[in-house]
Amino acid sequence: MAGKTIHVDIVSAEGEIFSGEAEMVFVPATEGELGITPRHAPLLTLIKAGEVRVKTAEGETSVFVGGGALEVQPNRVTILADTAIRAHDLDEVAALAARQRAEEALAGKIDKLEQAEALAELARAAAQLKLIERMRKGKG
Repeated sequence: MAGKTIHVDIVSAEGEIFSGEAEMVFVPATEGELGITPRHAPLLTLIKAGEVRVKTAEGETSVFVGGGALEVQPNRVTILADTAIRAHDLDEVAALAARQRAEEALAGKIDKLEQAEALAELARAAAQLKLIERMRKGKG
């Protein structure tokens, strides 16, 4: 299958989340979702919290990333994620609690740094909940 796949590595501080060959990868870049295929032009960009979808010959794997960096070479995609969790391992209760904490922090009187941290936590929680909802619809 030379030329029809691209090697993908998704890693975080916790360790390697995914490593293998893919037909296509979808990544939530800061400027919008990117679709990456084999022989893609080299690219280095930041990614935001959201779902990374890796389409393989066997199906599709979803991974939640909390942000990070993306490097694309013609035959390799490397995602260095701040945090990464396989979609089926996401905890809806924890994501709802994180969203609630962030909303409460934003409602209170906080400084700019605390506000930025709360907004980032809110974005991560919202992205996790969106992925959980998409998975629920796909299984139902």
